[in-house]
Amino acid sequence: MSETYTVKVEEARPAADGKPSAGPVYRCIYAKDGLLESPVGLESPWQFFCDSAKRIPNNQMLGRRKVSDGKVGPYVWLTYQEVYDAAIRFGSAMRSRGVNPGDRCGIYGSNCPEWIIAMEACNSQAITYVPLYDTLGANAVEFIINHAEVSIAFVQENKIPSILSCLPRCCLYLKTIVSFANVSSSQKKEAEELGVSCFSWEEFLQLGTLDCELPPKKKTNISTIMYTSGTTGEPKGVVLTNQAIVAEVLSVDQMFVVTGKVCSEEDTYFSFLPLAHIYDQIIETHCIHKGCSIGFWQGDVRYLMEDIQELKPTMFSGVPRVYDRIYTGISNKISSGGALSKKLFEFAYNYKLGNMKKGMPQNKAAPLLDSLVFSKIREAFGGRLQAMLSGAAPLPIHVEEFLRVTSGAPLTQGYGLTESCSGCFTSLADVFNMIGTVGVPMTTVEARLESVPEMGYDALSSVPRGEICLRGNTLFSGYYKRPDLTEEVIVDGWFHTGDIGEWQPNGAMKIIDRKKNIFKLSQGEYVAVESIENIYLQCPLTTLIWVYGNSFESFLVAVVVPDRKALEDWAVNHLHEAVDFKSLCENPKARKYVLDELNSTAQKHKLRGFEMLKAVHLEPTPFDIEKDLITPTFKLKRPQLLKYYKDKIDQLYSEAKGSKP
Repeated sequence: MSETYTVKVEEARPAADGKPSAGPVYRCIYAKDGLLESPVGLESPWQFFCDSAKRIPNNQMLGRRKVSDGKVGPYVWLTYQEVYDAAIRFGSAMRSRGVNPGDRCGIYGSNCPEWIIAMEACNSQAITYVPLYDTLGANAVEFIINHAEVSIAFVQENKIPSILSCLPRCCLYLKTIVSFANVSSSQKKEAEELGVSCFSWEEFLQLGTLDCELPPKKKTNISTIMYTSGTTGEPKGVVLTNQAIVAEVLSVDQMFVVTGKVCSEEDTYFSFLPLAHIYDQIIETHCIHKGCSIGFWQGDVRYLMEDIQELKPTMFSGVPRVYDRIYTGISNKISSGGALSKKLFEFAYNYKLGNMKKGMPQNKAAPLLDSLVFSKIREAFGGRLQAMLSGAAPLPIHVEEFLRVTSGAPLTQGYGLTESCSGCFTSLADVFNMIGTVGVPMTTVEARLESVPEMGYDALSSVPRGEICLRGNTLFSGYYKRPDLTEEVIVDGWFHTGDIGEWQPNGAMKIIDRKKNIFKLSQGEYVAVESIENIYLQCPLTTLIWVYGNSFESFLVAVVVPDRKALEDWAVNHLHEAVDFKSLCENPKARKYVLDELNSTAQKHKLRGFEMLKAVHLEPTPFDIEKDLITPTFKLKRPQLLKYYKDKIDQLYSEAKGSKP
């Protein structure tokens, strides 16, 4: 059982010259003789699409559900040939507007066929596409347009007002707006007054022709600049070249093949994770390479399972929050069933789980029980699912185990960053003891851990722990126009991820911590906790605050040391009995008052919904150095605070969930 899935390719390095020690360098066993790179002659992701369009022109490529009279119909499809022709014409139309190879084109909207057509139009003309999205905060779209000097943008119809509202501040670069659908005459007029032309989808298509010349592509061309949230507030533009994307797609394919799933034109992928992020973009580019069909969701999470039922996908990518929702829905159905069916389910579950733990693949562990007991769960996913992927945040172990046992499809969890061009680690389908880990390095990269002495992580100990560092063929080329930030994270050729990992005996990696005080909530939102704490400290009721969240929860809680005088003054007017300060801190009314005041401070400073607090614990005595909760310079010691307040934090989460409507 103790098979290992990595090979050591370089020895560890002791600490020297002010640099911390680093553990050995490892590769995945499937890359032991050399890392995968983009082959000669494959210069750009455009080629993946071109080849598929030639090979299977009449196959279904992009599908969406048509809505008529408020009713949602079946999926309606565009073929590979239709999408190819549209991409060529849009590419040629862009050139006619003076957009040239190497220029930047924005794409702004939810997943839909137009998104992919715009992306492939850019690929055809070697134009760099730049996803625009507004979850990075109010001014992010404007910041990205100006920073990347975006000269044309394809925009979803309902996002046009928000583009027009920032237009006065970015019309220096942005000269053309193309709607995914229609555009009103008043919107055109508003844009034209600022010297910007606005087109409907059809109008712009008419500007292009099918017999245009395509420029040569180079591996080193910048394929996309993807902006990600920075700790400092300004988004950072991650530069990804053609060769990084091509190598990543081929590595995804290789990992599917070695774990027994061969993707082909028979496959259907369900697209709902945002294309503005690298995770879904790589998977969809892989689908295009293999000639799969891609069906888009309606854009409303309430109808997610209904869309899946209609599409009946064979491949599905999700994030923990979605899988958790599915798990909860299924669990509730099971527990509301009769005692007998519950007993049967438990027996089947434990029997199959036992076999999987012995190393049996999920489809051979209990085939009879799959058809008798688990078939309903398989049907919930449409009945054809052959592969499930999870990324973006850690998947709770009980959810991962449940889906591996009951869904009828192998589930693989991966780990990646925009900077690593999506996945850099992946667990292997049907290797059950990789549960709870992110698996082994992908075949394009090698990895090592670097010690973080200030957090007590040692990469050379018997259980090696440290910051995950990567080197290889799918790393980004740097942050756009920010060599200073690039030099902070790429040192001696190694990209420092900021995540703390622990090697497992089987060669898999487990993510255990984050180096900086920035973390992700379960829905994938980043929280830069210090800057939020500084805002909450501006509330006159607080003297000290420690805000806590983690990637298994979707909201934040906090421990607050209140200002004694301010709270006691409030108590005189609002509580009918005199109480000492300790009891006052335990009083539910006092806690609610402090929580409301903190959140109103947050609103004044325009914090986003997920940065608000859902529950607080009031601590009468300040955090002190003796208890090891703060440093002599009054910096919070987060791991120690968590250890000290663990029970309180658990209580805050269950309290907040209990009172949620």
